[in-house]
Amino acid sequence: MITPPVPETRPAASAAAGRSPVLEIRGLDVDYGLGDSAVHALQGIDLTLHRGEVLGLAGESGSGKSTLAYAVTRLLAPPGVITGGEVRYHYRDAAAPVDILDLTPQELRRFRWNETSIVFQGAMNSLNPVHKVATQLTDVLKTHRPGMSRADRLERARELLRLVGIAADRLDSYPHQLSGGMRQRVMIAMALALDPEIVIMDEPTTALDVVMQRQILQQLIRLREELGFSVIFITHDISLLIEFSDRIAIMYGGRIVEQAPAADIYRDAHHPYSHGLLHSFPALHGPRRALTGIPGSPPDLKAMPPGCAFNPRCPKAHEPCARDLPLLTPLPGAEDRSVACWLHHPAPTR
Repeated sequence: MITPPVPETRPAASAAAGRSPVLEIRGLDVDYGLGDSAVHALQGIDLTLHRGEVLGLAGESGSGKSTLAYAVTRLLAPPGVITGGEVRYHYRDAAAPVDILDLTPQELRRFRWNETSIVFQGAMNSLNPVHKVATQLTDVLKTHRPGMSRADRLERARELLRLVGIAADRLDSYPHQLSGGMRQRVMIAMALALDPEIVIMDEPTTALDVVMQRQILQQLIRLREELGFSVIFITHDISLLIEFSDRIAIMYGGRIVEQAPAADIYRDAHHPYSHGLLHSFPALHGPRRALTGIPGSPPDLKAMPPGCAFNPRCPKAHEPCARDLPLLTPLPGAEDRSVACWLHHPAPTR
């Protein structure tokens, strides 16, 4: 994917997102396995999603992006275990947030789809091949809106397809009769069936070509503006996020190493890892620039290096980087920006 120019203005919905939080993640830890052999997949994740906002999560494979999505929705499969932290959700009509990690199975069932939905990796192949699109869309409504009549469910299914730019007569199609992009949009329609406040999208465009990626993203932006939901968009391709995200969080080795508005990261990435991600793609506009990439491989979570996990690959590593772990810390004088790097914070003395 070619890195697009950063638009001078963001969509109106992002500007109006305000500072009202809808989801607050605090100190979230996730392990795979138990005891001394446990792999620490997420460590101390702090993240806030505001209403109407698109929050991008970027990082290489294995950085913890998908684990974070599954943890927030409590869909972690064994041996994944949430070992600490809070995931606070703010209902629109409630005085205080609720911790998703404390919900009972019955409460969690009501919470999913109604408040938060997710489009998984490989969503294009997630539809059941032996059922028509109508059956799969109306199943969601039948399960979570048992009082709806069959006619109302079908009408809602038609409305959902129209929302994502698919003709209503495709309700009678089987998944194999749809293109990859159409199947992807059906999955997005399914995620929007109950008008959730948050839609989590885990690399939903990975299997699509560049043209179809652009169409899906334009549909997503339009729907966000019309319906006002918030989005957590997860991808390894930071060039996608630069174009349509409001804020971006960069993950590495199970931690967030930089958070900032998308335009700020594009113009001046502070963490060397963020800089490396940005310079792994050629620019579509402007002067040519050298592609530097990132040498080496992501860390083995079972044998993390001491200090900053990125220091073995970092071209700017210096003495404290291999000794002390930098924490995600707000930058003085920079609104809504934080970074975990000794280049930008006083290093501890020994």
